[in-house]
Amino acid sequence: MNKRLSMNWLSALLASLVGLTGCAHHPVKRVGMVVGIREEKIAEYKKLHADSNPGVRDLITKYHMHNFSIFLQEIDGKWYEFGFYEYTGKDFEGDMARLDKEPRNIEWLKVCDPMQIPLPGADGWTKMEQCYFNP
Repeated sequence: MNKRLSMNWLSALLASLVGLTGCAHHPVKRVGMVVGIREEKIAEYKKLHADSNPGVRDLITKYHMHNFSIFLQEIDGKWYEFGFYEYTGKDFEGDMARLDKEPRNIEWLKVCDPMQIPLPGADGWTKMEQCYFNP
């Protein structure tokens, strides 16, 4: 393999890795979260989060949050939401602080937060520890 071909192959490999991880210098930060949800609010919550409702999707993207997913699960008669997203920006704390100040996000949370039941000792979503990842 000549040097030019090797560099093209390396460039292609790096480009594909950047596509998977956000940036070669800023790897993806994976965030998992959990919170309870009031059973009587599940239908309304699902409607708010339906694909047809733009909600705050653009704000999530604006602040470098991708593959944002929420799952519902009943455990011992109680309902829980499990959330996951990948953060690809360079300033997680700063981006989250800016998102918290967005007027539309503030209004969104005023609707969604009362539907949720934080875990004991928490104010809202509780971040979970990532203990495994299979790239």
